[in-house]
Amino acid sequence: MPTDGEVPVPALDAAVEEEREYVGLLYRRLDELREEKETQLSEVRSTGAVGTMQNVSERDAFATMYEDRLAQLNAVDDRLVFGRLDLDGGDCRYIGRIGLTTAERQRLMLDWRAPESGVFYQATAFDRQGVRRRRHLMLRRRDVQGVEDEVLDPDLLEETAENHGDGALLAALNARRTGQMGDIVATIQAEQDRVIRSDLPGVLVVQGGPGTGKTAVALHRAAYLLYSHRERLKSAGVLIVGPNSTFMSYIDRVLPSLGETGVVMSSVAELYPGVRGVEEQDSRVAEIKGRLQMAEVIGAAVAQRQRTMRSRERWTSTASRSRSPRR
Repeated sequence: MPTDGEVPVPALDAAVEEEREYVGLLYRRLDELREEKETQLSEVRSTGAVGTMQNVSERDAFATMYEDRLAQLNAVDDRLVFGRLDLDGGDCRYIGRIGLTTAERQRLMLDWRAPESGVFYQATAFDRQGVRRRRHLMLRRRDVQGVEDEVLDPDLLEETAENHGDGALLAALNARRTGQMGDIVATIQAEQDRVIRSDLPGVLVVQGGPGTGKTAVALHRAAYLLYSHRERLKSAGVLIVGPNSTFMSYIDRVLPSLGETGVVMSSVAELYPGVRGVEEQDSRVAEIKGRLQMAEVIGAAVAQRQRTMRSRERWTSTASRSRSPRR
């Protein structure tokens, strides 16, 4: 017999089997979408560069769109879904790396960056925000290995047993290291989520000691901004700058795993096209560059070149005027 606080093995197994069935449905839909985009891309490519310049341009645009979508679908294949929310009223939401719907537009899974997904990271027993239970799904590739439930509604404790697995955060900490940074999308803490989902007034500085997750939070923030402000960012583009090529190689799989494949990444030494930075040979110049005052010089240069994002209303108004015919 289980002791107090333990969950009978059959209850845990039943929860895992239940989730395996739904996760299988999600992956079947992912495969359908991938096959659909591959077919569309093949059809577009088969037409060749024929017709007017406008036809060729449209063909290339569609090909790029299908290629980008395929890259996204391939990048999120591993551990596609990681969470489930049971809400007041009986509704259920699955949270994953991208959003998925059926062919009839019925919602199957929410993108982790969607506004409705925020409560997955922010809800607590003191502030449930309509969440009765938060379930973490532990996947290995496409297979559900275990689940962990956090019951936030005390009334639910009387209705069902609470399932405890190894713990999503503990499992992530104990995961085998691969030499590349992994995403933290399944284990984002409330404090991190507030940084990731904060407004876009201008420059945002993320500070913390070594190993506190600054880089991971910054990358997830970039993915969130691309989701929330895509129309305003797609024309300007997004550039991720790191200290060196080794660091860039270390983080280069994080954004694709979060559903973003169109970001440009560069080390400081390779930032300017055609120029590669090297170590300063003159010790006197190196000493000048290393002075504390250089921080003020760089800060002033950044402030001078900073362009804050226009509001959605201003952007829409400007775009409308630019499309208006001249009188």
